[in-house]
Amino acid sequence: MQTLTFWLAVLALFALATRVGRRFGMIPVVSQLLAAIACLTPLALWLAEPVWGASAAQLTHTPAIELLYGVCFALLLGHILGDVVDLRVDSRSLRIALPSFAVPFCCGVACAAWLLPPQPWLSVLSLGLLFAITAIPVLYLYLQGIGYPPDDTRRLLHAAILMDLIGWSVFGVAQGSLQPGTLFWPLMAALLPLPLRALGLRNGVAYGLPFFVLMPLLHLYTLNALVFGIAYLLVLASLRLPFRLPLPMPLWRALQDGLCVPLILAVGVLRVDMRAVFEQPDWALLALLLLAPPASKVAGNWLGLHWATPSQPATAKWRESLLLNIRGLTEIVFLNLLFQQALIDATLYVGLLLMSLFCTLLPALLGLRAPTVPLSMQPKETP
Repeated sequence: MQTLTFWLAVLALFALATRVGRRFGMIPVVSQLLAAIACLTPLALWLAEPVWGASAAQLTHTPAIELLYGVCFALLLGHILGDVVDLRVDSRSLRIALPSFAVPFCCGVACAAWLLPPQPWLSVLSLGLLFAITAIPVLYLYLQGIGYPPDDTRRLLHAAILMDLIGWSVFGVAQGSLQPGTLFWPLMAALLPLPLRALGLRNGVAYGLPFFVLMPLLHLYTLNALVFGIAYLLVLASLRLPFRLPLPMPLWRALQDGLCVPLILAVGVLRVDMRAVFEQPDWALLALLLLAPPASKVAGNWLGLHWATPSQPATAKWRESLLLNIRGLTEIVFLNLLFQQALIDATLYVGLLLMSLFCTLLPALLGLRAPTVPLSMQPKETP
């Protein structure tokens, strides 16, 4: 009962933040991020322990919350990937993705190997991937919220999907070298559309429902759920099969803003005991984790955008470099996975969590808006 009361209070806090944010013209995900930073930690420290008699971190590890977390992540990722499932690896998206991934990845590996205390090789690799990730869900929500042109939105999302697919695949292969099942079973599950098509199924819900059943199950068993999600939808796209959410759109919107995004943010922020981390903080390490990932990511993004569209105005390149630096939910999910598997400690978790929230809020703090002339309407370059 105390767990239910606590989470109802958390969801009510996010609902209030969303409502107040709308009055000031904020999109829901921005006001929810602000609520996560400014309100959740005080709520955990001042209310969770004295009132509920348990730490907030303990209240995030109950089986019901773990299952609900997996369902929320499946719903959010499924809706977003379903919207861009017709992924075409064109030259622009690939040219953006390669430097945008490689530069921060190399910076992260260098920081882990040279500047941090000695780490296992899988932890070093994971830190490089955390430097390189772009959050597909929040990037999508942000671009939708500021009215970014659809073709330009698709171009940036396709680049982000390529980056995350590379990152999660590298992690899956590396982890699979130690535990082959973490990669084998998600990839086998992603082939499910093949027997479903052989049965003659053509309804989009028939392919959407198994996706939303398998995603939380894979997450619950600490298998690579994101690799499954991306691979499953790429198989659907290659077979030209339909995919639909098993929910009407009005209900989905309500679930997204009222449950999915708040729960994922809350679990990410509350999972670690921040008071213990800040009792004896390593300020130099926290500063490194706050500054090095966004600096290397923005540099890689700018190089990729310049390579893909050299005639694009410099202001547009910097705007999109900052947008592709958005971290948000994908990074928080990856952080939780690494923390659960003891690949990163609490200090690294907190520093990278604060970095993720800062990078995601930065476009809103700088007041980034959609371009007046979409890139897709600008003259095409001759090859």
